[in-house]
Amino acid sequence: MEKFIIEGGVPLAGTIVPAGNKNGALPILAACLLTEDEMVLRNVPRISDVETMMELLETLGARVEWRGPGTVVVDASGVLHCEVDRRLSERIRASFLLAGPLLARFGRAWMPPPGGDVIGRRRLDPHLDAFKNFGATVEQGRDIMIEAPFGLRPCDFLMDEPSVMATENALMTAALTPGSTVIRNAASEPHVQDLARLLEQMGARIDGIGSNVMTVHGVSSLSGCEHTIGPDHIEIGSFIALAGVTGGELVVKDTLPQDLRMIRIVFERLGLHSELRGNDVIVPGAQKLVIRDDAGGIQPKVDSGPWPAFPADLTSVALALATQAEGSVLIHEKMFENRLFFTDKLQAMGAAITICDPHRALVVGPRRLRGERVPAPDIRAGMAILMAALCADGVTEIGNIGQIDRGYERIDERLRELGARIERVDDVPVIA
Repeated sequence: MEKFIIEGGVPLAGTIVPAGNKNGALPILAACLLTEDEMVLRNVPRISDVETMMELLETLGARVEWRGPGTVVVDASGVLHCEVDRRLSERIRASFLLAGPLLARFGRAWMPPPGGDVIGRRRLDPHLDAFKNFGATVEQGRDIMIEAPFGLRPCDFLMDEPSVMATENALMTAALTPGSTVIRNAASEPHVQDLARLLEQMGARIDGIGSNVMTVHGVSSLSGCEHTIGPDHIEIGSFIALAGVTGGELVVKDTLPQDLRMIRIVFERLGLHSELRGNDVIVPGAQKLVIRDDAGGIQPKVDSGPWPAFPADLTSVALALATQAEGSVLIHEKMFENRLFFTDKLQAMGAAITICDPHRALVVGPRRLRGERVPAPDIRAGMAILMAALCADGVTEIGNIGQIDRGYERIDERLRELGARIERVDDVPVIA
């Protein structure tokens, strides 16, 4: 086990290039199972969730290797079976993304329940309903057995919620099912769009990319290709907020500005201004953060929701940002009932946060934070705690940092390049 030791109070300054999108890399790696040809993926973030997905592919019989910084090559021609490894599946929820490609190519998938962050109930029903619409049977016991002994058929179906991963599973299944499949109430996040563009390169045709109705014109076989994963808008938002809480001046290079629109709107509401220079985001230094009330002096709020609403994965980051802004704001996490339960860690550091119910928290700021010993409960809460540590007085120790490593590549090294005082050390328990 390792931990971060952070001495706060240093404004971050400099230039940073965002890593590839974590939530884009995982389904794109899974999609490599759809073809016997070699796939070359670029701008792949080297994080533990990606490493776990690569191990999962290898246990199925695929050849997977890093070929230089950010480049992964996958050859799934040697896949031998469709039973997904239980131990590895328990590490990441994205393990369930293997179900669609296995079902489409081999006609069956044996899936253990997936793991991942404990941030609330995360239904598998939209995935299973999609597979049933394609003509598959689903048997649930300790594991989930999905089979299509008579083949899959194109379909027109409405998802009961715009689940990102279920949409991705449906897209991958439809791409290798000849005919036209219509997916309604689909998720349209940037990483869903990136997966759809990959499937087009492999030979499928997809109408409506970026909308909530997509029509997939599937084919009987897909080809290998080279694909560059887009920049991670969640990481970019995290770095913008890191600059804001530390009063730093930051340039984030090579972004996709259209993916940042709502993020920048919400951060402006919290008093953090950013500018665009081409595809670069500029965060001016020494900003005084003042929360902007709604018209008529009404209490403002930040809501998360499906794209293009404010991303749920940045709710924790927005909350940490609000602790350093003058005024008050209601943070409303609509999607996951456990997402806000990490706030006791920020309260221990001096933040003024009132939990109204499992989905809402009232934040009053600014509050001077102080260093504490705190764990990182999940990826995004870990980043929020890291933000608090970097602007706090004194030294903070963050344990369980493997959670942060799951979503942020070499975060301590990259922060040091921006001037942060952060060290990674072994977290050895003291034995009395």
